[in-house]
Amino acid sequence: METIVSVTGGKVRGLTDGGISRFLGIPYAAAPVGPARFEVPKPVADWAGVRDAVELGPTCVQSPYPPPIHSLIGSDGIPGDEYLNVNVWTPDAGGSGLPVLVWIHGGAFVRGSNARKIYDGSAFARDGVVVVSINYRLGISGFAAVPGAPLNRGLRDQIFALQWVQENVVAFGGDPGNVTIFGESAGGMSVIDLIASPLARGLFRRAIAQSANGSAVATADDALKVAENLATALGIAPNAAEFGACGPDELRRAQDSVALALITDPDPARWGASIITNGLGIMSYLPVVDGELIPDRPVDILTAQADRTVPLIVGWTAEEFRFFTYPSGAAAGITDQTLPLVLPRYGLDPAVAERYTANRPNASAADVFSAIITDLVFRDDAMRIAESTAAAGNPAYVYEFAWRSSIENLGASHVMEVPFVFDQLAAAHTLTGPNSPQPLADEIHRAWTRFATHGDPGWSPFDPTTRIVQIFDSPASHEVADPRADERRALRRSRA
Repeated sequence: METIVSVTGGKVRGLTDGGISRFLGIPYAAAPVGPARFEVPKPVADWAGVRDAVELGPTCVQSPYPPPIHSLIGSDGIPGDEYLNVNVWTPDAGGSGLPVLVWIHGGAFVRGSNARKIYDGSAFARDGVVVVSINYRLGISGFAAVPGAPLNRGLRDQIFALQWVQENVVAFGGDPGNVTIFGESAGGMSVIDLIASPLARGLFRRAIAQSANGSAVATADDALKVAENLATALGIAPNAAEFGACGPDELRRAQDSVALALITDPDPARWGASIITNGLGIMSYLPVVDGELIPDRPVDILTAQADRTVPLIVGWTAEEFRFFTYPSGAAAGITDQTLPLVLPRYGLDPAVAERYTANRPNASAADVFSAIITDLVFRDDAMRIAESTAAAGNPAYVYEFAWRSSIENLGASHVMEVPFVFDQLAAAHTLTGPNSPQPLADEIHRAWTRFATHGDPGWSPFDPTTRIVQIFDSPASHEVADPRADERRALRRSRA
């Protein structure tokens, strides 16, 4: 059955089946092509008649993931200009007052889209929540510091999309006063950036940051160095006019070549220290401290300015960094001899490995490395943000997703919790294996639904004294007070 609603730009036709209506590929901003690719987002032009919203929309230009990662999670690449679009799932387009979840996808700010099956919002709609998943500009288009162009265009798209939600979600039965943003990886980092940003205030009520980091930002000067390398790769002058004259395939090829150059030659003098340190030497594009949208490192803003915090769920997977070390083959190069040489590249005293090794007597050096960098990149920032949120008087709920995939060497890696959150296990067998536990998906999906509805996911809030963390696992989840506290303290001493 078809369902028609009116949104900014005109009327759209979605499909309703089993009590759930879905509207796919609705443009929330004008197509950012040509010179507009490097401008702030603009309102969508009105269309005549009723526009079909029954197929997934285009995605921002990007290359497929390399084979090891592609085999686990797939890749994105739907051609078309109107890639600033949203998908909406609702249980009642004619209703009112429903809680709203807005999903921001991950992909290291260079890949990903709202078109993935594991991001299908129908299970949330089944349980009474309106879900809006958004696309935003990526890579060169969204985050390159092009002279003459506004910074943080991808984050500006996200804010523009949240404004669209405020103006239009009532048409889908949603309550604009009860919006929760949530995202994973680069999407989780975006969530933290939006919490800290003065330009996003009032656009959401709560937030969920999955596998996030509040330190992954670049200075404007360092981001400019990446843009200059891009201009060299393209054979153009580094300005908005010449970047805007490049076609999407040209930009994609330059983006790939610069990413490879950064990985093979991570020289801070060439790329900038903040790119190398905060991007771990593998991320070419980061949100930029611009004094406006991002006034400072988000983790520092939330520590210093209590009024910026909001009710929050924040957490990580227990073995995040295995996703980056084992599928790529990098783990083979991490031995007892090389581990002390690798850790200083991440700003760590090699002595920190002694504590992690003592707690894992049978672990390989690669396993110890993954545990340390998991905590450095994800766990420690999540804890700091939870501490700041709780100190400000807002509820903070902390979790660790500990269930381990049956796919060889993945464990409880990065991305693993996402299909559980969306209750889309059937679409995730290449990541989870074929026998992932449905009761665990029921549990974590229900917790996110509860939080979006009334702010309580169902486990004890975090406070600096008890430091309660919900461990999601099968056959039984449980709460733990300050898990692996000795490692947390050793890591903080090491990076101080």
